Amino acid sequence: MCAVLMLLGQLERMNGEAMVRDVETARQITAKIFHLIQTQEKSGKEVMSKGSSGMEVILASLEVFTILRFSLSHLMLFYCYLSLGRGRRVGVFVSKGGTGILFQILITAIKELPPSEELMLQLHSLLAKVGPKDRKFGVKARLSGALNITVNLIKQNLQNTKLLLPCLQVLRVYSTNSVNAISLGKNGVVELMFKIVTPYSKKNTSLLKVALDALGALLKSKTNARRAVDGGHVPVLLALYQDWHRNDTRHRHMLIRKGLLVCLRNITNIKLGRKAFLDADGMRILYNSSTECLPVRTLDPLVNTSSLIMRKCFPKNRLPLPTIKSAFQYQLPHVPAVGPVAQLYSQPPGVDDVVDESDDNEETDADTENDTENDEDEKDQRSANDDIETDLNKLHPKKNPGRPFEELRVYERFFLELSEDFQVSNFVPMLTRFQVPTAQALSPKLVPKSGSQGDCNSTKGQHTLPSPSVPTPTPPAPLTPLELDTIHLTKDQDKKEEARIPSPDTCTTLSSLARPPSQGNWGSDCGSEGAEDEGGEGAVLEVPDTALLLPLHDPDLYVEMVKGTHSVPQYAEVAYPDYFGHVAPTFREPLQERVYGVQRSKIFQDTERLIHPNDIVDKVVYDLDIPSCPVIEDDGESLKFNSQFESGNLRKAVQIRKYEYDLVLNSDINSNHYHQWFYFEVSGMRVGTTYRFNIINSEKSNSQFNYGMQVLMYSVQEAISGRPRWVRTGTDICYYKNHFARSSIAAGGQKGKSYYTMTFSTSFSHKDDVCYFAYHYPYTYSTLKMHLSKLEALRTPQIYLRQDVLCKTLGGNGCPLLTITAMPESNSNDHICQFRNRPLIFLSARVHPGETNASWVMKGTLEFLMSTSPLAASLREAYIFKIIPMLNPDGVVNGNHRCSLSGEDLNRQWQNPNPELHPTIYHTKSLLQYLAHIQRAPLVFCDYHGHSRKKNVFMYGCSVKETVWQSNISATSSDLQEDLGYRALPKILSQIAPAFSMASCSFVVERSKESTARVVVWREIGVQCSYTMESTLCGCDQGKYKGLQIGTRELEEMGAQFCVALLRLKRLTGLRNHQHLLDLESDIIGTQAKVVSPTTYVMEEDEPPFLEPIDYSAESNDEDAEPENEHAAEVQGNPDHLDQLSDSETNHRD
Repeated sequence: MCAVLMLLGQLERMNGEAMVRDVETARQITAKIFHLIQTQEKSGKEVMSKGSSGMEVILASLEVFTILRFSLSHLMLFYCYLSLGRGRRVGVFVSKGGTGILFQILITAIKELPPSEELMLQLHSLLAKVGPKDRKFGVKARLSGALNITVNLIKQNLQNTKLLLPCLQVLRVYSTNSVNAISLGKNGVVELMFKIVTPYSKKNTSLLKVALDALGALLKSKTNARRAVDGGHVPVLLALYQDWHRNDTRHRHMLIRKGLLVCLRNITNIKLGRKAFLDADGMRILYNSSTECLPVRTLDPLVNTSSLIMRKCFPKNRLPLPTIKSAFQYQLPHVPAVGPVAQLYSQPPGVDDVVDESDDNEETDADTENDTENDEDEKDQRSANDDIETDLNKLHPKKNPGRPFEELRVYERFFLELSEDFQVSNFVPMLTRFQVPTAQALSPKLVPKSGSQGDCNSTKGQHTLPSPSVPTPTPPAPLTPLELDTIHLTKDQDKKEEARIPSPDTCTTLSSLARPPSQGNWGSDCGSEGAEDEGGEGAVLEVPDTALLLPLHDPDLYVEMVKGTHSVPQYAEVAYPDYFGHVAPTFREPLQERVYGVQRSKIFQDTERLIHPNDIVDKVVYDLDIPSCPVIEDDGESLKFNSQFESGNLRKAVQIRKYEYDLVLNSDINSNHYHQWFYFEVSGMRVGTTYRFNIINSEKSNSQFNYGMQVLMYSVQEAISGRPRWVRTGTDICYYKNHFARSSIAAGGQKGKSYYTMTFSTSFSHKDDVCYFAYHYPYTYSTLKMHLSKLEALRTPQIYLRQDVLCKTLGGNGCPLLTITAMPESNSNDHICQFRNRPLIFLSARVHPGETNASWVMKGTLEFLMSTSPLAASLREAYIFKIIPMLNPDGVVNGNHRCSLSGEDLNRQWQNPNPELHPTIYHTKSLLQYLAHIQRAPLVFCDYHGHSRKKNVFMYGCSVKETVWQSNISATSSDLQEDLGYRALPKILSQIAPAFSMASCSFVVERSKESTARVVVWREIGVQCSYTMESTLCGCDQGKYKGLQIGTRELEEMGAQFCVALLRLKRLTGLRNHQHLLDLESDIIGTQAKVVSPTTYVMEEDEPPFLEPIDYSAESNDEDAEPENEHAAEVQGNPDHLDQLSDSETNHRD
C-alpha cells in the first residue's frame, strides 16, 4: 500500500518539464505503479478511493506522453489496468477526463506519417473499452475530429483484421449517437459495412459480429435505412441470413444471425423497407427459417426477432365489415353538439370508416410503435400524474344541489318512507309505483314484441309486492312461454322454433331483423342421440329441475320478462343459459398457466395466411350486416353461430381454416368502437375436435387474457344433464396486436394503429350440442326483472320493500328503483321517528353493460338484504337502502359493452346529464340532489363496476389529502383538513372479504374522472364516503382466492360482505366519541404513511408491461397484498350462513 502511494508521490512531484527531461524514470515509475495495481488488489482500491489523486496523476503523465513516442507502452499498461477494474475503474477514468486525453493522443498520433499501427490498435482498444461508459463519447468524438480518423482507418485497413476489429468496436459506439449515425451515413459508412459483412465463414466471426452491431446501430437512422434500401441491400441481408442459417448447423454463431435480423428489423421500421422486404420474399424466408428454429429453445431470440419483423411487414388488412358503426341503427331524438356521437352523425355518406384511404402517414406513427408492443400503456404511465386534479377549489367538496327545490319536489314520491305514518294496513308500506316520464317513447321504427305489454307498467305484477286484491295481469294468448319440454329431439327437425317467442300477430309485425320460421334450425340440435338411446322414440328435452339450487330462477317467469323487454333489433329468441339459469360449479377454477411460446405459435399461424393463401377458406358463416339472413347455410362443414338474443354480441364469423374462425364484435349502438363484450351461440360442432376462435377487433392494448383469464362456456347438453352452469374454458389463450388496420376515424384521429386479437382454442364433449361463449357471466335485464320479482316473494312482514320505476330509458325499458329497510317495530311516534331518521345508503350498478360482474355483486347484496339472517335484520334496522341495480338497461339489452343507446359512456355524464339522452343518470342525480336539499344526503354512495385489467376487488374513493400528496401542489394545513373516515369502509372490507385488496384501492381524484358518479356525488352532493367498487373480471392474486379465477359465488359473496361491512361501520361509528373509528383510521394512515405511492394511487394496469414484443410473460410481478385477517367473517354463497356471525366473534368459519 505504502509503495503505491510513494510511487504516485514521486510521479506527482515530476512536473511536465522534469518528466520530459527524465522520460525513462517517469516510465519506470508508471510501470511499477501499474504492476502493483495488477498484482495487489488493495493497491488498486487505493488509487480508486475517494479523495485519492492517483488517477489524476496517472492521467497527467499520460497527457505529457502524448507528445512522446513512449505513449504506446503507457497505453498498454492502461489497457491492462482498466481491464481488471470490472467497470468501476473505467467509470473513474471517464469522470477524470480520460476520454478527452485519448482523443488528443489519437489526433496527435495520426499526424505522424505513417501513423503507428500498434499505437492505433492500443488507442482504439482503449476507446472501445471506455466508450460505453461515457455518455458524451459520441459528441466528444465528433467535436474532436476523432470520428473521421476512425472511419479513414477502417477504409484503409479492410484486410487488416487486427486493426479493423477495435476500429469497428469504436465505430459501434460512435453510431449509437443519432447525429453521428447520419453523418457516418453521408460519408458512405453504410456501404462500407456491407463490404465487411460476408457470407458464412468460420474466420473472423468476431469481426463480423461487431460490424453487424455497428451496421444495426447505423440503420436505426431512417435516412440510413433508406440509403440501404436504395442500395439494394435488403435482398443481400436476407441472402446472408439464409446462408448463415443453413450453414451454422451447430448454432455457434447465433449472435451473427441475430445481428443480421436486427439490421432487417431496423430497415423495416420505414415503409420503403417493409416494401423491399416483401418484394424480396422476406416473409417466406423468415417464416421457414423460424419454423426450423422452433425446436431449439436457445434460438428463441432469433424466432422472436423474426416474428417481430414479419408482424411489422404483414400487409395491413381491412376488417371484413362495410362500416365500423354498429350493425344496429337507432336514431337519437337529438344529436349532441360536440363529441364522438356528433362526429358520427356528421360523417358524410359514403365515407369508408373501416380503413384510411392511404397509409402515407403510416411511417410517422407506425414506425415509432413497431418495436414497442405496449406503446399505449407507456403513454398511460408517462401521463398518469398529469391527470391528477390540482385545483384545490375543485378538490374541496361543495354541496351544489344544482336545481331549484321546486323542480326537485317531484322526487318526493320516491321517498315515501320518509313520510309514511304506518297507521293502517298493519304497517304494510304503500307499494304504488310511480314513474317519472322522460326520454322519448320507443322509436316508431321498432315494433314492440308484445303489444300493450311493451312498457314496464304492464308487467306490474313483477314489480309490485303480491296482493290478493291486485291479480297479476294475464298475458295475451299468443304470448306462450318458452316450453322447451315440447321440443322433440330428432336431428332432422327444426327444434329451435319452439324456443322462439312469437309476436302477437304470429310474427307478421316483427321487423325484418327477426328471423322467419323458415330460416334453418339455428343450432338447436340438442342431445338427439343420447335422448333417443334412453327414451326411445318421442323423447323430449327435459328442463333441469334447479329450483332448489336456484331459488331466484324461474324459466317460465324469465320468458315473461323477456316479452316486456325492448331491444333495437327486436330480439325474438331466448338464449338457453338465460332460460336454464346458472348454478356456480363446486370445483375451483385456477388462473390458467401460460404455455411458453403460445402467442408466438399463434402469430406464426396468422403469418401462414400470407405464406400459404391457398390453405385459407375465408368463408363468411354469420353476418349481422345481412339482416334478412345472418346465418349463411352451408353443407354442414362449418360451425353455426348466433347472437340474436338479449345481451348477445357477435357481428360476423368468418371460417379461416377447417377448424378456425375469425370473429368480429359489434360496436356499441351509435358508436364505432368499444369491442370487448361478447356473448354468442355455437352449434354444429364435432366432438373431440379442437377449434380456434379469434376475436380480431379488440381495442385495448392489454388484457387479463394474457394473465390467466379464460372465456366462459355454457353447454346445453350439460344443462339438460343437471349441470346448468357457465365454466371457464379455453387453451392457448393470448391477446396480441394483429394486422387488421384501425382507421383514423376509429382511433381518434391517429393513423397507423392496429386492432388486437384475443384468441382461444377449445373442444366440445357432446355431439349435437349447443354451446354459448361469453366474455363474463351474462346477466341480462330480463334476468334482473325476474330476480326482482322473485325477491318480492322473500319479503316477510318485518321487511319494508318497495319497487318503483325511476324512469323510462331511450329504448323504452324501465329503470327499477328499490327501497329496502326494516318495518318500524310499531306505529308509535318513537318507532316511526327512528324509522324515518335512519341514514341512507345509496347503491347503483351496471352503468357499463359489459361489466356483468357488477350485477352478480349486486345480486349478492340484494339477496343478503332480503335474507332472514340476524345480521341482515340488523342492517335493515340500521339503514334505509336506495338501490338502482341497473343504470343502463338499454346497453345491457342490446349487447353493448360500455355505452347506452346515446352512444355515450353514462358514467361520464354525471356533471351535466341530459334528461332525454341520459334519463337514468339525470333522474338518479336528481334523487341525490333532492336528498341534499332536505338534508338527508346518503351516508355512503357506492357504484358497482367491473375492472378488465386488474385483479381482486377494490375501491376508488375521494380524498383531498391523498390527491395533494400525489400532485406536488402547495397546500396549507387548512386545505388538508379532512375526516379520514372515507378509508374506514374499504379497510373493514379488506379485513372480512377474501377477494378485497386494500393495496389496490385509490383515493386520488383525477381530472378525467370528474364527470363520474363517484366524484360528482362527493363534490356536488357532499357525500364523503362516495365510492366506485371495482370487481375483477379475472381473478385474485392475494388472500384466500389467490390463484383462482373469480366466479359468481365469489361475486355474490362480495355483495353480501359489503353489507356486513356497512353493519360494522354502523357499530364503529355508534361508539362514544367515535374513538374506535378514529383508532382504526389512525392505524390505516399509519400503516400507509411510509409508502404512499403504491397504495394510494393505482395505475390503470396492475400487470407488468410487455417487455418482450412476442412472448409475453403470464406472470405478474406484483407483490402479494397483506395477508387477510385470520378472523375475517367470510360470507358463503347463501347469506344465511351469516346467521352465527357477529362483530365480537374471533373465530369464523373458513
